Amino acid sequence: MDGNRMSETTNLPTGLSAAEAQRRLLSDGGNTLPTARPRSVLGIAWGIVREPMFILLIACGSIYLVLGSRQDASILLGSVVIVMAMSFVQERKSERALEALRDLSSPRVLVLRDGKQQRIPGHEVVRGDIVFLAEGDRVPADLFLIDTQGMTIDESLLSGESVPVRKAKGSDAVARFAPPGGEDQPYLYSGTLVVQGKGKAQVEATGEKTILGGIGKALVTLETEPSHLQNETAHAVSVISVFSIVLVFVLTIWYGVTRGDWLNGILAGLTMAMALLPAELPLILTIFLGLGAWRIARKQVLTRRISAIEMLGAATVLCVDKTGTLTQNRMALAQIAVGEQVYIFGDSSVTLPLDFPETFHETLEFSMLSSQRDPFDPMEKAIQEAGHATLAGTEHIHDLWTLVEEYPLSPQLLAMSRVWHSPDRVDYVIAAKGAPEAIIDLCHLPSDEIQRINAQVDRVASQGLRVLAVAKASFKQHALPAIQHDFDFKFLGLIALADPLRLGVKTAISQCHAAGIRVVMMTGDYPATAMNIAQQCGIVHDSGVITGTDLDTLDDTELQKRLAQTNVFCRIQPEQKLRLVTAFEASGEVVAMTGDGVNDAPALKAAHVGIAMGLRGTDVARESAALVLLDDDFGALVAAVRLGRRIVDNIRKAVVFLVGAHIPIAGMSMLPVMMGWPLILLPVHIVFFELMIDPTCSIVFEAEPEEADVMKRSPRRTDQKIFNAELLMLGLKQGVILFVVLLAVYLLAQEAGLAVAQARALTFSGMIVGDIWLIVINRSWTLSILASVRLRNTALWSVVALALLMLGVSLYVPFMSSLFRFSTPPVGYLCLTIVAVSSILVFCHQFIRATSTQVPP
Repeated sequence: MDGNRMSETTNLPTGLSAAEAQRRLLSDGGNTLPTARPRSVLGIAWGIVREPMFILLIACGSIYLVLGSRQDASILLGSVVIVMAMSFVQERKSERALEALRDLSSPRVLVLRDGKQQRIPGHEVVRGDIVFLAEGDRVPADLFLIDTQGMTIDESLLSGESVPVRKAKGSDAVARFAPPGGEDQPYLYSGTLVVQGKGKAQVEATGEKTILGGIGKALVTLETEPSHLQNETAHAVSVISVFSIVLVFVLTIWYGVTRGDWLNGILAGLTMAMALLPAELPLILTIFLGLGAWRIARKQVLTRRISAIEMLGAATVLCVDKTGTLTQNRMALAQIAVGEQVYIFGDSSVTLPLDFPETFHETLEFSMLSSQRDPFDPMEKAIQEAGHATLAGTEHIHDLWTLVEEYPLSPQLLAMSRVWHSPDRVDYVIAAKGAPEAIIDLCHLPSDEIQRINAQVDRVASQGLRVLAVAKASFKQHALPAIQHDFDFKFLGLIALADPLRLGVKTAISQCHAAGIRVVMMTGDYPATAMNIAQQCGIVHDSGVITGTDLDTLDDTELQKRLAQTNVFCRIQPEQKLRLVTAFEASGEVVAMTGDGVNDAPALKAAHVGIAMGLRGTDVARESAALVLLDDDFGALVAAVRLGRRIVDNIRKAVVFLVGAHIPIAGMSMLPVMMGWPLILLPVHIVFFELMIDPTCSIVFEAEPEEADVMKRSPRRTDQKIFNAELLMLGLKQGVILFVVLLAVYLLAQEAGLAVAQARALTFSGMIVGDIWLIVINRSWTLSILASVRLRNTALWSVVALALLMLGVSLYVPFMSSLFRFSTPPVGYLCLTIVAVSSILVFCHQFIRATSTQVPP
């Protein structure tokens, strides 16, 4: 920002004219911030339709439609429509929830135009406008302060510091805006809040040209990365699709050449394609993550990008902002010191009167008298809340006293005094509070007393607390003096304030550490405050801190070395947060980041998983994040991590089942063609397996509870694939065993003299029973079959009942038997098939577990 306020002058007594304001509005544009546009309905739909996995399914169904198999095509395409509808509803629901969080109203701003004060919409404020601000106003643009009376500003939105900063009148000698957070500066920043005092300022920049707008523009250049699961699934789909196409061509040509029937050869090839195409992978991905988003929404966590749930489960580093994330972004009274005695308040800063010693009553009483009765300033609000809680019913609450005069803070004396008159006293009572050195100066203390107080101040400040001193005086004369120094003050004591931790933060961080997740704090606050908060919430801080100034001196190589040991970063600017996140990612970490302010937005978007606070969070932060904690409960983050790990575990179990289920399907489709036998499985059978058993089983595995050690093991390594060789080998073993058993069923049925349609029915029945057992044995890789069967999962028994019902219908309802090319087999053979398949699979499962060195997770 160039800060050249003389390039286009404004008449300070009259302000801009209406015509000039309109000209500048047309020239510079409205005073609006760059925000992410909500996705349209068509945008959401297009994002779902263009997924390669859905395209494959639609293409396969279309081929069946062209070949005239309308029943098969209708079933396949119908299922695709259902799944796409689920994705659309979930994503649209997330967008609507986010829109509900936005404040759509434009704030009104008091400006001076044509010599008159008038209120205008905030988006009509232009460069050069004269703006009047008072306590409670939101700063509408970047301003230069030209007059002020005791103004303090909450800049935590930009700086990360919860303590308001004092502002001072500026002069034209200052040429540029300084970074947010400094004391006695004349700069006011768009989006910050006036907590005390009032002032008049000139607009220097609006919209995208403000500090706030610059952060919003930075988000445009950041691209989000697909999750590991999305990448692996896309790769698996590509590899399997290429392999399937080659195998289908080979099988079709083989059939046509050896049998001279090219039409049935194409049918056999399409059957093989249905058996091999990775149709279930997108279904599993959508259903697991979609239902996962629904589950976590019940814990007040909005999922803006569903893939973030899986990424959060793999997170190795959690970067957290202090103000508003670890802490409550409010001040609370922490300590009172009188002489050598110190009273420490509890976490809630509310103590019963019986627990509050009389020694400290007077100091708290005059702290209240030196503050406004209904304050907006967070420190004064904390003083009043603590005072009314601890002194209620005592003579130290003075609701009937009358305020006579107020001496505000000034750069020359960082103390304020309030003069009171009581109904039953002749003398004025003066209460003062401020910086310890200012109150010491007002009290004219001896050197030994000053040394004692300064030592006490240093001890309290080293704990990361904001320290104020309190004094009192009385005055008999009728005419009050012009300055505070003319009162005869008596030093009373010190009060210390802190931004308290959120409830449950310490427990949540402890659980993160147990789960192998490193917690890193990034804050704009001072080192002592950052270290104190780190100690309170359990963040490892043995290696000290890195400040923003230190960070600027480190090149990328040195930074990588320091990152390995340091968990606390303070006095950090927004672009430095972004640099730290990208540095962690460059070192191979999976980074999750929490935040609520605009200063967090670029880092939120750059992180693998950005997590914004919904109540205190800004629109820019929420739009940049993948997850939003709607009630700002940091503990819900641990539930999200647990859910993310559970989802990945259950996806792996589902994949083992799918591999195991598809091998016999592919084998029983290919072997008859190669051996010259009648086809055992027809397209209708494949469609039945794909669209009845597999998607339903995805729901079963999604509903499975997490393994007992899910939050006691380290996150997955970044180079560890979800679909690794060990996982696929387990599915391969299960599938080969089932294929051999089914092949034996078919051959023995033929040997027993059963017709092909009966042998086909027995083989199909054995495959249904085998799939049910594959579900059961993959429910848990740490529990026995008997224990896993006892786990509560209503969806499992629904699947079993539905599968057996459909099997009975296909065997005994004539229309369905004709459609499936079945003849009803003898009951004895059917029972023998069910018993044989069940017993062999259970025995082999026990053998595989006994000989395996470790389970896949």
